[in-house]
Amino acid sequence: MKRAFFFLLSFFLLISAAQAARISEVVEVSMLDQALRFFSFQDPSVRYALAGSLLLGLCCGLMGSFLVVRRLALMGDALSHAVLPGVALGFLWNMTKDPLAIFIGATASGLLGAGTVHVLRQTTKHKEDAALGFVLASFYGAGICLFTMIQNRPGGSKAGLDKFMFGQAAAMGPGDVLLLGGVTGACVLVLALLFKEFRLASFDPGFARAVGLPVRALQAGLMLLLAFAIVASLQAVGVVLVTAMLVIPAAAAYLLTDRLGTMLLLSAGFGMAAGGLGAFGSFVGRNLPTGPFMVLAASAVFVLALAFGPRHGITARWWRQRCRVARVRRENMLKAVYHVLEDADFSGDQAGVAALAARRRMAPREIQKLLEEVRDSGDVTLAGDNVAFTPQGWQRACEIVRNHRLWELYLTHAAQVAPDHVHDDAEAVEHLLGEETVRKLEKRLNYARRDPHGKLIPGLGDIAPGRPSGRATGFGGGGEGRP
Repeated sequence: MKRAFFFLLSFFLLISAAQAARISEVVEVSMLDQALRFFSFQDPSVRYALAGSLLLGLCCGLMGSFLVVRRLALMGDALSHAVLPGVALGFLWNMTKDPLAIFIGATASGLLGAGTVHVLRQTTKHKEDAALGFVLASFYGAGICLFTMIQNRPGGSKAGLDKFMFGQAAAMGPGDVLLLGGVTGACVLVLALLFKEFRLASFDPGFARAVGLPVRALQAGLMLLLAFAIVASLQAVGVVLVTAMLVIPAAAAYLLTDRLGTMLLLSAGFGMAAGGLGAFGSFVGRNLPTGPFMVLAASAVFVLALAFGPRHGITARWWRQRCRVARVRRENMLKAVYHVLEDADFSGDQAGVAALAARRRMAPREIQKLLEEVRDSGDVTLAGDNVAFTPQGWQRACEIVRNHRLWELYLTHAAQVAPDHVHDDAEAVEHLLGEETVRKLEKRLNYARRDPHGKLIPGLGDIAPGRPSGRATGFGGGGEGRP
């Protein structure tokens, strides 16, 4: 721990003494000075880059959420590559880097790519992944050929079109920021007005058609907004990385919530945070590119969500699995105590460690350790080598035994499984059955009193707080023999 602390301390000391270059000018200053200069917002390039990055994160986060929930992440990748020929054609229109011409050309090319995917799916036997792969590769290849032609023309090497491949947020100007702001505003407005319709068409298109919603028009509108978002983001992150900004923030938000509205807000927030960190890291670092730094920041957020998400995170799932295993272990021990008492015809209310060890085929020391764990949960009391149920433990033991024997009986009656083949399946299912399912089983089995092996199924009177003082009654016993 001390080594890690000193390592981190040394790392931050090195960072503070490091040299960095501005986005706008190549001037060597300390990283701390660069950070202060960044937050002063006195450089126009910083203001434009930061504003564009934040708008990009917001727009991509919102649109990417619908891609993730509809399992169309590859569609974003295909469209981002499909816009490349349109960028080149927009430049060839008047041989200048006109934002409007490039935007129109790239949008048209992206929509053509989306339409090609739809046509291939409807008119051929190919599935969506093959159609997306075809569009991605063919349009990208066409775009590279057009870019090469432009580079070979006089003055083409200075056109700056290579920035659309990997992005350069530092080169963003007022026109680029206005374009991003307009596209982001349009996306926010449309999603706010048609949120319910988009949600229904995304999760249940069949029902949406049944209630009269224009599902195809909604899907086409979503693709149009997606094309707008991709084209507007090219200057900042480029064709190659724009998919990451569409998918990664939305994927991180998807791990944290099951509600689409909350997911949209989280995804937009994560996208903006990644955009802001990308702009900051690019400014204070030595020639760090903004787009890749944005993607790294978004990836860090995704890793944190994957590791520590409250429901779908790795840590939460590990903890739930650990608790589930511990619960099953305790319930198996409670069932073993019940069986030992049952073998003695419930003549007493205590079971010995030796009898439990023989039944579980375990060493007495292991049984003692398990009993201490069950005691800590409040289900049994220990007195030397003897164990007795608490009212809570007796109730849970009866429930587990009831679930086991009901499931065995159900398998033999409904599935026609041989009685000697049902035990192992019941061992697993007994811990999963809820009260509602148990009530249905009881009704279907006509409230049977014995399992396929002739043993009594604990009745309603048995599954009540108390300790065994006589024979288990079975269904319909009314709780006889219970205090």
